[in-house]
Amino acid sequence: MSEPGPEQRWALRLYLGLAGAITPVWRWGLQRRLRRGKETEASIRQKLMTEPAARPDGPLVWGHAVGVGEALALAGLFTRLAQALPGHAFLITTTARTSGDALKKMGLPPRCQHQFAPIDTPATCVAFVRHWRPSLAIWCEMDLWPALIAATHAQAVPTILVNARLSRASLAKRRWAQPLYAALLSRFVQLFAQNAETAQALVALGALPTRVVVSGTIKALAPPLPCDATDLADLTRAIGARPVWLLASSHPGEEALALAAHQQLLAAQADALLIIAPRAPARGAEVAALAGPGAALRSRGQALTTATTVYVADTIGEMGLWYRLSPVALVGGSLAQVGGHNPYEPLALGCAVLSGPNVWNFAESYAELQADTQADTVLDAQQTAHAVATVWHTRRDAGANPAAARLPPGAQALLDRLQALAEHPEPLPH
Repeated sequence: MSEPGPEQRWALRLYLGLAGAITPVWRWGLQRRLRRGKETEASIRQKLMTEPAARPDGPLVWGHAVGVGEALALAGLFTRLAQALPGHAFLITTTARTSGDALKKMGLPPRCQHQFAPIDTPATCVAFVRHWRPSLAIWCEMDLWPALIAATHAQAVPTILVNARLSRASLAKRRWAQPLYAALLSRFVQLFAQNAETAQALVALGALPTRVVVSGTIKALAPPLPCDATDLADLTRAIGARPVWLLASSHPGEEALALAAHQQLLAAQADALLIIAPRAPARGAEVAALAGPGAALRSRGQALTTATTVYVADTIGEMGLWYRLSPVALVGGSLAQVGGHNPYEPLALGCAVLSGPNVWNFAESYAELQADTQADTVLDAQQTAHAVATVWHTRRDAGANPAAARLPPGAQALLDRLQALAEHPEPLPH
């Protein structure tokens, strides 16, 4: 049965009633955020639907994301959909300014615009859906707003959940609201989970098993990180033909291993260069001191010269630059007990990926990439040096950098499903 039971209908009606009653609280909260610099007058007008952006003509696909990573992944998904759907426009909504600013910096996909999501009150959400009239709605991850989902369903808009991820701990926290989640999840035409554990959690919260698909993360679809063209040209000239590799988003303890590996590489190739981009740029001076006399610190404007053996990239927002300059990267957070960082960012720029064994934050992604020979695991300095040298030799023999990463099968299946729904909407579940 797809129809929510009495308990689920009651839970949603209770939420909608309370959400409508506390509209003044929403307005007060927005004004408070404005005074603290977390909102602008324009963002508040969009959230209250008093001055939304203009809607383009034709069919429109709408996607909602919260975090910066999810918003950028959604932009990548829409970039690919735009190629397959030349007659469609696209809208991305976010709740936080940081996500909106990241989208503007990265550059929106073709025929795509950004607007802030409405506050989650029935009247505002109905006004949002009636203004934008999407032909397909896509929710990214598990930040579900009941009033907005209910308004979308009431306007007969097919709704998809993508990139869902729920751990056992997250499921336990949501159990108390299971009737409300069941009412919301029943309104999704299909739910794409990152892994089997999430798929089981969605079913436990009330999703129909027949609508849940394990597709992996959509971060594989994120567009390549940008960089400053002038900086890229300057550093490319400074590096010249030197063999270079990167320790990306490093944590304490990982720099020492990379430096030990680099000493082995220098013994074979005296002009080898290591770039270290610490996850916390404030650690730049600490990392430079660890590297010794041959280190140059970017934040202090120290030049990269032929005498530089280690370049410490202690800046914010330049990872796209370092991945373009390096044919191979050891992605940090994977040797330390952190859980790993996104492997798709380097792969999108043709940078080979190495990691340590601690990649539980992206366990399924790394497993899939290793099976497809797009990533390799290293455990110590000797293995790291050998893996880096192997990539150098392979790239030198090939004469050019390889193409960007192949799209995982789950991500391709998701794209195909979204394209089909955008072109031929299906009847909604009742």
